[in-house]
Amino acid sequence: MRILLFIICLTLFACIEKHPASSNQTISQAIPPSTTSLRSEALKIIRDAYFATLITLDNNGIPKARIMEPFPPEADFTIWLATNPRSRKVREINNCPIITLHYFDKKRLGYVSLYGRASLVNDADTKSKIWKDGWEKFYPDKDKDYLLIRFVPDSLELISITDNYTGNKNTWQPHVLRF
Repeated sequence: MRILLFIICLTLFACIEKHPASSNQTISQAIPPSTTSLRSEALKIIRDAYFATLITLDNNGIPKARIMEPFPPEADFTIWLATNPRSRKVREINNCPIITLHYFDKKRLGYVSLYGRASLVNDADTKSKIWKDGWEKFYPDKDKDYLLIRFVPDSLELISITDNYTGNKNTWQPHVLRF
């Protein structure tokens, strides 16, 4: 009886090995994308989305979201944002520097969520380098009205249906990249 069971198991195993679903092509599709491809796809989504949602926590631990116009990411994915130094986001970042930046790209049916830490930068030299034409309407006095937020991500999550970055189809877990 045991020999018969052993032969049946060997036969089934041989059939599974020959089945098209177990071919190298299918196995290679299950391999997660490389760090380079995730970084590249994230940059496309960030570029095309242009605006981001900045999410901070208030004093009660309630998430607060607002649309921002961030600068493009640096090579290490550091992202700069600007704000009024009297804004609530400044108080919230001072209280809890852990924030989220979320970009949504409708064209790709995709998003990038970046998780990390923010710091406030009020250095005149840095503020003069990180500036967008037309912002004088919002920040008439660069010294008093303009403050930078430097965001350094720890990780990102990414989905891009159009570009076949679909994450885990069973759990809907997005692709994750740690910096």
